[in-house]
Amino acid sequence: MSHPSTAASPPPPTPAACAPTPCGCEPATGVCAVMVTHHPGADLPLCVGSVAAQVDALVIVDNASSEADRIRLHALDHPVIELIFNTENAGVARALNQGIHRAMALGHRWALLLDQDSRAEAAMVATLLAIHGSFPEAGRLAAIGSGFADARAPPVRRGAEDGPWQEVESVITSGCLLPLAVYSKVGPFREELFIDHVDTDYCFRARAKGYRIIKTREALMAHAIGSPTQHRLLWMRKWTTNHAADRRYYSARNDTAMLRDYGHYPYRLWVLKGLMRSLRQCKRIALFERGKLDKMQAVMQGWWDGVRDNMGPRRGGRARQPSLLNDSHSLS
Repeated sequence: MSHPSTAASPPPPTPAACAPTPCGCEPATGVCAVMVTHHPGADLPLCVGSVAAQVDALVIVDNASSEADRIRLHALDHPVIELIFNTENAGVARALNQGIHRAMALGHRWALLLDQDSRAEAAMVATLLAIHGSFPEAGRLAAIGSGFADARAPPVRRGAEDGPWQEVESVITSGCLLPLAVYSKVGPFREELFIDHVDTDYCFRARAKGYRIIKTREALMAHAIGSPTQHRLLWMRKWTTNHAADRRYYSARNDTAMLRDYGHYPYRLWVLKGLMRSLRQCKRIALFERGKLDKMQAVMQGWWDGVRDNMGPRRGGRARQPSLLNDSHSLS
């Protein structure tokens, strides 16, 4: 396991056809997994172990976790692991770009993106590669997303009567297999988004360039978005994600930015659309979640910052909230 120091992300190199892995062997799959960590949970070794045996390299980019977390990361014992430590939390998008650029420098053809709390199924990588290999116009594929089951329950096997994949507008970051040659053409993840809708923006840009996005029908990993809970409202059952206030801020802000950049609304009607969506978030928070005032304030600040194009890290919020990434997070 190697431990390079970090700096700003370098320009992405062109992926080579073949290069040695950190353990000195020739690649078997050409896949390098990239995982971003920030105050990872106790299940990190399990999640790392679930994917390490399936890939040629695993680059873990840590976004300014505590010293105790850094010691735990150093203790991960697998020859394919390479660690990158950032001295500040510059966001998920930048960390993903760092990891992908490292994968390209190592000569890998693919990057498999994973959250720190996602647990891969044993055939995850083989299934994703097989789908790419059998896909018509495989060269036009920008991303293959993995179906997933709730991380707190056994993965649900879905039938393949409709084929092993479906075409979608976007996929979440975790479990996403990226052909690095296509990544070089689409461009890096948009770093000013920080977190949330990082994957949506990438997929929209890829589709605008004529690429396609697909997702497996089968659950290839255990994963949860937020900490979902179900609630009864009259005769209905409603779910809520219970994301922390900072995540609510980025979700509302970046959703508004997506409406502005891709919605094609006349007369700035995307502002009103973003407001209505933010108010719906507030309604669900008010009905079902704790920390209501902080979260609803964060949502409305996010909407307003999205309107003003005030991007990057949240201003006026908690700059280094420990649960920002350890919130059973999805990077979507």
